[in-house]
Amino acid sequence: MSNKEIGNFGENMATSHLSQLGFEIMHRNWRYKHLEIDIIASKDNLLHIIEVKTRSSIEFGYPEQFINKQKMQFLKNAAAHFQYQNPGWKYLQFDVISIFLNEKQIWELAFFEDVYF
Repeated sequence: MSNKEIGNFGENMATSHLSQLGFEIMHRNWRYKHLEIDIIASKDNLLHIIEVKTRSSIEFGYPEQFINKQKMQFLKNAAAHFQYQNPGWKYLQFDVISIFLNEKQIWELAFFEDVYF
């Protein structure tokens, strides 16, 4: 699989997982200029800004370890623009879904809620 296919696979699995947990998926790959949010969802009147990281190897670390301060700042900026365009949302939370897809196409998903740094 190409990196794009792996990323799409991860986002599809993440969306499915969130739906099973009762989240309403509002947007996928929401963009504002050069900023992007992988998934915007809501649950219990809380807006969730969700970054999805999918990797086919953990040689250099787990997928969630690829979110650095700069990426988090981009997410914060994108979330601010989304809230400005959608002022009805008072509370938001940043979440991460990490997916590891091994060479046998078996995948593992970890959901980290309320991350912020």
